[in-house]
Amino acid sequence: MSAIESNPAWKAHYEATKDVPEVSLDDLEWADAIIFSIPTRFGNVPSQMKQFLDTTGGLWFQGKLANKAVSAMVSANNAHGGQEQTVLSLYTTMYHWGAIVVAPGYTDESAYKSGGNPYGTSVTVDSEGNMQEDVKDAVMHQAKRTVTVAGWIKQGMQG
Repeated sequence: MSAIESNPAWKAHYEATKDVPEVSLDDLEWADAIIFSIPTRFGNVPSQMKQFLDTTGGLWFQGKLANKAVSAMVSANNAHGGQEQTVLSLYTTMYHWGAIVVAPGYTDESAYKSGGNPYGTSVTVDSEGNMQEDVKDAVMHQAKRTVTVAGWIKQGMQG
């Protein structure tokens, strides 16, 4: 907590999000679309995220995570801090689930403006906690694309 207290941007973010509920396994079960947004840790998912993913074995075993539309976004402190590798590492679990990965690819001009990561939007955060400005459109496009594909999957499974 002292690290958060020492950085005004981190403290402001903490205060603004402290009442946001944490995801649960029940949320993964009922959701048709899942978008993960995680920081990178040495080109890999953070240990807390890996720990959560490791609890999904029961849902996976029952087939309750198959055919879900999933996508991922990532943040790091520098432009080449392992963002693409982090997203790909996360997708490995999604492939095991049998989920359908919905990467943004180069399906919208916003991908080029935000750094050109076709696997998932990548955000660079400076040492004060400020995000680069040109990613909002890429985030919105990726989210819309994921929800659209989830709708196609759901409609196809009912038809």
